[in-house]
Amino acid sequence: MRPAPHQAVARGPLNPTLPSYLDAHALGPWGHYLQQIDRVLPHLGSLSRWADTLRRPKRIMVVDVPIELDNGTMAHFEGYRVQHNLSRGPGKGGVRFHQDVNLPEVMALAAWMSIKNAAVNVPYGGAKGGIRVDPRTLSPGELERMTRRYTSEIGIIIGPHQDIPAPDVNTNEQTMAWMMDTYSMNVGATTTGVVTGKPVDLGGSLGRREATGRGVFTVGELACRHLALPLEGARVSVQGMGNVGGVAARLFAQAGARVQAVQDHTATVYRDGGLDVDALLAHVSEHGGVAGFAGAEPLSNESFWDVPSDILIPAALEQQITPERAARLRTRLVLEGANGPTTPQADDVLADRNILVVPDVIANAGGVTVSYFEWVQDFSSFFWDEEDINRRLVRIMSQALEAVWAVALEQQVSLRTAAFIVACRRILHTRQLRGLYP
Repeated sequence: MRPAPHQAVARGPLNPTLPSYLDAHALGPWGHYLQQIDRVLPHLGSLSRWADTLRRPKRIMVVDVPIELDNGTMAHFEGYRVQHNLSRGPGKGGVRFHQDVNLPEVMALAAWMSIKNAAVNVPYGGAKGGIRVDPRTLSPGELERMTRRYTSEIGIIIGPHQDIPAPDVNTNEQTMAWMMDTYSMNVGATTTGVVTGKPVDLGGSLGRREATGRGVFTVGELACRHLALPLEGARVSVQGMGNVGGVAARLFAQAGARVQAVQDHTATVYRDGGLDVDALLAHVSEHGGVAGFAGAEPLSNESFWDVPSDILIPAALEQQITPERAARLRTRLVLEGANGPTTPQADDVLADRNILVVPDVIANAGGVTVSYFEWVQDFSSFFWDEEDINRRLVRIMSQALEAVWAVALEQQVSLRTAAFIVACRRILHTRQLRGLYP
């Protein structure tokens, strides 16, 4: 029996008492998140009295990030840190450096982290951060100065028991090393647990870099079993070839699938018989993208959505699968490696077309799961081997998907709505148990 979508909840006129960025009529990721919450309300029972907790971020911080550029001039960047919900534990979520970062986007990403952490049942709340900057325009020294100043500006609300940043778009292990060092200098003690995704030599965890992509593969393999879809020979299309899409593509290829179409910010490439994923990843590492890869033919970027596949993995940015693209897709299974790649309206189109979507809050939760392992290891100063980490990751991800699948069947809703039901019940039950102070 396939999970069925829940019909969208009709909404009234714009609420004049809310700031525009808090209203579900607002365009963009935050509005999409609020629409997703609307769909869950009929399934929350008495907990629905606490539902506005999910609609309002607990804390929003907007900071000015001034730095001196290499040429001696001053530059100012706008930075954000949003803590959406802390009922279940400290905030957890990445920091992205991107020229299109804005407050509603960061709010939505923080909210999805609340849902994601609760859906896989790790003891975190949701948070997210970012700086509106094109990091390609900055030198390594300028990037370091910007990262350290941003860390100092948000330092009053982060910490190993308060809010734990991690890498995201255009940030990496080195970024986390700078953040950890800056925070440690400001508090007067080495505090490895303030961030995750650090280099292993600074308290990072083995397996963290590959964790999100490995999680996508883990839930994809399990979903394929539910669909009676053999991985051997399955056609896979991947958008994004970073740590998520690249790792997932490699693992699917190793399992016998044919990765035939890949798109990133540089180009779209295709090979009917399947791409040599290892060679493609080497090309990306050397040239910064898939453009110019000799082992494939180029396609227009929009043609990517028309390539027939069995499994589609959007692992780039949000809002990639629109209703128009959803109507054109020829696939059986969508594994959301990115955050928010499918709009609510596109979700309905995919459900009507009997295309199963494993939502981001489950599919890409491998990163935060291993971040949780890293955080635990930092507190104990005892570190696990990679085999143990991967085994624990597979167990948690598999249990999470099975629990969500059961709710989807029971309530006759999509996997996304089922994941939100599981997560929102956990968050709001904790909120109810804790009560309000004062």
